[in-house]
Amino acid sequence: MQEIAILEFKAKCLAVLERVRATKRPIRITRFGKPVAEVIPPTATEDRAAWIGSMKGTFEIVGDIVSPANDEDEWEIQRCRRNS
Repeated sequence: MQEIAILEFKAKCLAVLERVRATKRPIRITRFGKPVAEVIPPTATEDRAAWIGSMKGTFEIVGDIVSPANDEDEWEIQRCRRNS
């Protein structure tokens, strides 16, 4: 693994990060010759649009999903309108 002194990393931070991204190879940052951190390439990210439709076929709709769960007679708003 390539090593870079912390002062050099501070001076060239953006270039070092770009190098890690482009080469996919980590770089160890040292202070007085001792490791203090490692910059590693990012892990693969999932396509945010890929989740749309990802559950297709994994469940089954049973019953009526459009009608209300209870009778209209049980709705409080309906009672208020009838009493007015």
